[in-house]
Amino acid sequence: MELANGSTVEEFILLGFQTGQQKRHLLLAIFAVLYILTLAENITIITLVHADVQLARLPMYILLSNFSWLEICYISTTVPRMLFDLAFPCGVISFHECFLQYYIFFSLGQTDTECFFLSVMALDRYLAICHPLRYPQIMSLDSCYALVATCWVLGFLWNVVPVTLISRLSFCGPNIIDNLLCDPGLIMSLACPPLGNVPFICQLSMTSGVLVNILFVVLSYGVVILTLVKASSWGNRRKAFSTISFHLIVVTLFYGSVAAVNLIPRGESQSDLNAAVTLFYTAVTPFLNPLIYCLRNDQVKEALGRLLRNTEKWQSRIVTE
Repeated sequence: MELANGSTVEEFILLGFQTGQQKRHLLLAIFAVLYILTLAENITIITLVHADVQLARLPMYILLSNFSWLEICYISTTVPRMLFDLAFPCGVISFHECFLQYYIFFSLGQTDTECFFLSVMALDRYLAICHPLRYPQIMSLDSCYALVATCWVLGFLWNVVPVTLISRLSFCGPNIIDNLLCDPGLIMSLACPPLGNVPFICQLSMTSGVLVNILFVVLSYGVVILTLVKASSWGNRRKAFSTISFHLIVVTLFYGSVAAVNLIPRGESQSDLNAAVTLFYTAVTPFLNPLIYCLRNDQVKEALGRLLRNTEKWQSRIVTE
């Protein structure tokens, strides 16, 4: 971690959005509101699932509540830092803080834990639609919690090797990262040669997890769609299609943003585009996911109604006493 003149790299500089103060304040206001709304949405989902007896015993909602907790951790890793940099445009981040952000953010979202959760949710829908009679035995509460634990553990183990290898590289300068967060590809571009097999190993680790999960999700929903096409009951088919369509929208948003990040060429002319895509998958997508999953979900609406009625009864009882 030494510069060419012998000094040690102790910090990086995140350039973020290179725009005027007025636009910065506008972006700060927009994404502060998005962050608060996203927290409120996901906290509401978690509260509903744990407070409602019916939802708390359904694997789909256990997975959804964990997915909501994942989204809260995911956005809290980067968005508060982005808001700080928009309010006070210095962009300085310490070496260790940068790698900690990279490890937690990518372990949670872009390449690991969220991928595994989307695969498990696809598995849940596959079992519920294609094997409805065996579903309660296969996807029992114990099995569901075991899958949840596996997603969390695998997600955080998957990035241990890449972050360790990159952190052990030598950095000769400059120390400027042209993005809103500590992206591993951009960090490696700042390392001084020779890099050895580090880029290949890191790329293999990051892409293998994504590709395996994409293949699993595509196969699962492909079989589900074929099963629904052959179904005789139009009512059941319509309800199932409505459910998986929202799942597919979330999957498309997530993997679409991951593809965009990896397909956009690196360079000065694309810096604003990189920042825009980064903002989309770090702030906008987590805001949309709870709405997509729950906006037209009758069970969630009914649970919310029960919770509100119980709250009103509790408040009126306190007033009476």
